[in-house]
Amino acid sequence: MDDLATLLERIDRLLAASREEGAQSADVRAHMETTLTDGYARALVLEAEHWRLQREIGAIAAEIAEGQEDARTNELAELVRRLKASEEELLSLRDTLRTLRGRIASGARAA
Repeated sequence: MDDLATLLERIDRLLAASREEGAQSADVRAHMETTLTDGYARALVLEAEHWRLQREIGAIAAEIAEGQEDARTNELAELVRRLKASEEELLSLRDTLRTLRGRIASGARAA
């Protein structure tokens, strides 16, 4: 599976190609639909990571509340940082996928 940056670059290239050609060619549309599917798969991976991080943060927070704060505080800070980055990536991906989905829909209506 593509990493997020590569996937977003693929989407940007497809959006640019669909604008340049005016009406979408069947080949570009097929690539757009495949990339949209890949994007949704990547979003599911990011969501799973997001939920895993939240569970881990909850477990560490419970340990800290019980007085075991020494070694776990730094780990908690790192998990929170990763959770924030995951949320930002997911929001960015969802916005980009919405644009791609809209372009596919408008191409289908035009065809």
